[in-house]
Amino acid sequence: MKALVTGASSGIGKDIAIYLSELGYDLILVSRDINRLQETAKEIKTNVELYPVDLTGKDNCFKLYDKFKDEKIDVLVNNAGFGLFGNTWDVDINKELKMIDLNIVALHILTKLFLKDMVARDSGYILNVASSAGFLAGPVLNTYYATKNYVTKWTMGIYEELRKVKSNVHISCLCPGPVNTNFNKVAGGSFNMKALSSDYVAKYGIDKMFKNKLIIIPGFTVRLGVFLNRFISNKLSLRIVYHIQSKKVKRNG
Repeated sequence: MKALVTGASSGIGKDIAIYLSELGYDLILVSRDINRLQETAKEIKTNVELYPVDLTGKDNCFKLYDKFKDEKIDVLVNNAGFGLFGNTWDVDINKELKMIDLNIVALHILTKLFLKDMVARDSGYILNVASSAGFLAGPVLNTYYATKNYVTKWTMGIYEELRKVKSNVHISCLCPGPVNTNFNKVAGGSFNMKALSSDYVAKYGIDKMFKNKLIIIPGFTVRLGVFLNRFISNKLSLRIVYHIQSKKVKRNG
């Protein structure tokens, strides 16, 4: 059994890799940071191959697939991604475009290419890591929220396509709230509510994926928030999200 995990150098991706290894999977670990990948590899109990690459380059995504397309990937975890805090007109557009390339384009390419192989052999699991942000609009973290909406809704569409053809390929979307990772340092903010451990989120996500759950939301508080958001107006939801996100930026400032 073999799994490929992007964004495996830290946080949720690292803990997912470690947990999959504990479950007996050989690993292909993908990230830009070879030093951190090597640190992750020290905690892997099964066979592991490291593939350092910048997935914001579209061609690199195709090269990654070409490298491992014959490896029979049983589990694909698209975890690589980052966010940027700030009003939309203030956020650096080049960093923003790189975020779109990583959060959306890379995930789209890798999902589609490996999915086609999985469908052909009628087996496999894909876990796309989104966020509870995937159900909301996100002032002050606007483009990040939009990218996670894409991931969530696109994954849901694939799930139904697979269900309708009675495929044994399964796709899930992991949508956590705040998690103790390097996210805020990169994005330029800080959490103002209790965050879950990445170890817990990783195990919860993988366990639910193997149970073929479509939308996976760790933590009761976050699940409740996503549920209740259905019953309020868009404008009220925007005000609430803006209040939460702006406080993160102020606390970091």
